[in-house]
Amino acid sequence: MSDHLVPVTVLTGYLGAGKTTLLNHILTAQHGRKYAVVINEFGELGVDNDLVVDADEEVFEMNNGCICCTVRGDLIRILGALMKRRTVFDGIIVETTGLADPAPVAQTFFVDDEVRAKTRLDAVVTVVDALNLPARLNDSPEARTQVAFADVIVLNKTDLVDEATLAALETRIRGINRHVRLHRAVRGNVALADVLDQGGFDLTRALEIAPDFLEDETHSHDEDVSSLSFAVEEPLDPAKFQAWIGALLQEQGGDILRSKGILNYAGEPRRFAFQAVHMMADGGFVAPWKDGETRTSRIVFIGRNLNRPRLRRGFEGCRA
Repeated sequence: MSDHLVPVTVLTGYLGAGKTTLLNHILTAQHGRKYAVVINEFGELGVDNDLVVDADEEVFEMNNGCICCTVRGDLIRILGALMKRRTVFDGIIVETTGLADPAPVAQTFFVDDEVRAKTRLDAVVTVVDALNLPARLNDSPEARTQVAFADVIVLNKTDLVDEATLAALETRIRGINRHVRLHRAVRGNVALADVLDQGGFDLTRALEIAPDFLEDETHSHDEDVSSLSFAVEEPLDPAKFQAWIGALLQEQGGDILRSKGILNYAGEPRRFAFQAVHMMADGGFVAPWKDGETRTSRIVFIGRNLNRPRLRRGFEGCRA
């Protein structure tokens, strides 16, 4: 979670949602920053050849300083090769395929020691198609999983539907993933600051968007994926929390797509930021609590078959 780690954005979204358009936006914008963009096949982007400064088999340098890579082999290998380059990157963007569960890509940044030593998972960004998402949520588990995994959702193609449809769709999205940061877009034209450099799981931003999401005891049963949130006012015992969360993820990690939180450990002036993808967990101390700030520990679970009373008891049982 340290500042020297390169932030990584995982970009996902169903086929035709507009990932390619958003990637083109990032690659061709004159933002003055250097990003490495890792994609499945360079040809999928359709970026004009005159934007490519030089190229070898897998790595392409864009004329705005960005590096573009194709993954024909192992993601960990290409990330290792990127980090050995003399270029200092402001961030790395990894695109998944349209039918992919984002979990294996996200887990890469928890499981490999070399990758963890140099990078951190900044955010999962999911691009969704406002016109076709209702049908995809009904017929595609992958589409629901991509929504559930997201820290940020780009609701694309908003010009193709009316306001009432958009409002209903946003409500449905929040039934799956209540704390997600949601931005409307046409042809992927979203501010880069809304999708890059998100700072990992930031509960302050989540609360700004949905101030009541921690207090609301109801959750949607419309989908097989839902999110639950809990808060504890008293300080937590770190050993109790690590033992509880470890056992929980070992037992139910297959159903818990993501879990993340900001924790107040007893006797510790800094916040502890925790996040997990299925059974793979990571965390570290981040900024100190502010003077006068209420030091509340908050945690979010997103997944299937979540048992609210059991999860609440477990989290509250971690009090010091």
